[in-house]
Amino acid sequence: MADVKVWAHRGAGGWDKQYAPENTMPAFEKAIEMGADGIELDVQFSKDGEIVICHDETIDRTSNGVGAVRAYTLKELKQFNFCSVHPEFGFVESPTLREVLEFMQEKDFQLNIELKTSNYDYPGLEEAASKLVKEYGLNDRVIYSSFGYASLKKLRKCDKDAQIAILCSTDFVLQEDVEVLQAIAIHPWEQLVTAERVKKWHEWGVKVNTWTVDNPQRMKEILTMDVDAMITDCPDNGRRVASEM
Repeated sequence: MADVKVWAHRGAGGWDKQYAPENTMPAFEKAIEMGADGIELDVQFSKDGEIVICHDETIDRTSNGVGAVRAYTLKELKQFNFCSVHPEFGFVESPTLREVLEFMQEKDFQLNIELKTSNYDYPGLEEAASKLVKEYGLNDRVIYSSFGYASLKKLRKCDKDAQIAILCSTDFVLQEDVEVLQAIAIHPWEQLVTAERVKKWHEWGVKVNTWTVDNPQRMKEILTMDVDAMITDCPDNGRRVASEM
């Protein structure tokens, strides 16, 4: 079980402890301090085409602002405070993908970039993200995922070397999808994970990185199923449970 990777979901956002504001630099820094092997985050375009980090298509839940991410320029987004549930952090900006990649150069971890294109299609986001990652020479440490099959096909078309993972919340993934996308992993919702499915996916030649596993007892159950990584809001719990198995 020591080989199972622990990835921080939107950084160390916490579940029962609320460590840091999700998808912000404090959350990413906290995740690495807790021993996370990787960080999962979500990317979208700002109004002026900058790649910004935010899970929701709007900033209502996570900041003191309202409205769609794509309605604001990067400069405007930087004026909002993204620690609405963490007043103790003071003022926290929404980071850009470039800022995270710069942070990656100082630390040793993998990055899972989720392309937020399921509800709104950001034309060119796939190519822009890939280009930026390559600019920093981090292609081998980045995995791209999305619920949007079309988005992953666009990514494969523009980047033959991209490491692609298929996100799923239902058991709809076909082996043909894996082959067409040349995917290296499947990222299933933790409720889908069974020993039989993990075995099947491994036989397809892909890794299984499951999300979002926060309950320590469920972590223990999943670790007996031979998954390759757990994506969790609580990387400290994940690291502890993995080391105990």
